[in-house]
Amino acid sequence: MSGLLAVSGCALVALAVVQGVTFCVGRVIGRYNVVDVAWGIGFVVVAWLSPVVTGHADARAWLLAAIVTVWGVRLSWHMWVKSAGRGEDPRYIDLLERAGGGTGAVVCRIFVVQGAAQWFVSLPLQVSAAAGPSAGSGVFVAAAGAALAVAGVAFEASGDRQLRTFKADPANRGKIMDRGLWAWTRHPNYFGDACTWWGVWVIAASAWPGVLTVLSPTLMTYFLVYATGARLLERFMCTRAGWSEYASRTSFFVPRPPRRSVPPEPPTKENHR
Repeated sequence: MSGLLAVSGCALVALAVVQGVTFCVGRVIGRYNVVDVAWGIGFVVVAWLSPVVTGHADARAWLLAAIVTVWGVRLSWHMWVKSAGRGEDPRYIDLLERAGGGTGAVVCRIFVVQGAAQWFVSLPLQVSAAAGPSAGSGVFVAAAGAALAVAGVAFEASGDRQLRTFKADPANRGKIMDRGLWAWTRHPNYFGDACTWWGVWVIAASAWPGVLTVLSPTLMTYFLVYATGARLLERFMCTRAGWSEYASRTSFFVPRPPRRSVPPEPPTKENHR
């Protein structure tokens, strides 16, 4: 475990730089949702920095770096394209209004919180870089984690692509996306994201003491479901036409076959009395 303090300290400094640059960019362009672009980039930085600092550039380190790079670069590009030419994200408007606004609130409530979250969630990458190589059954554990992480990346990317294609069709303007993966879960992108980071944790857990970083994917899942993800997004979606019917037949997070829509009962004399 030599080098863990060094890699953790370097990761913290690197993420502070990423968030600082992102804050400056946000000030210039007048919107802070650019922080979503930096979310994936920060993890990519830690994934490559960790084995360099510790000097333990084994197969597991390169596997983690490759998976996180594909996940992070794709996500950052997706968020950049999604937010280009648009105003501030309603989630951040609501967050800053509740915090009272001002530069201090912006820095603390958005950039410091996200940087700290990136550091904590990336602990499996940091600990894995400082641990010894996977051996024996650990090799199979790492392979299982890689399969889960790759499946998560594919699931998330597919959900984003399906939604982008749906929105690009003018005939779908104002409609609720309920096709493809979106018929099985209301948040396929967030679910895929969670699978990716649980897969990363399983890879890290293939060598002691990586298993001890289990709170990292747990926190990531909490963010995806509650803090900044699905629950918060649905606060802004629930008033849209067709949302209630869609939500009644579609799983909230974990995919499952959609329920059949139950048509309303026709009016009768009895229920009009």
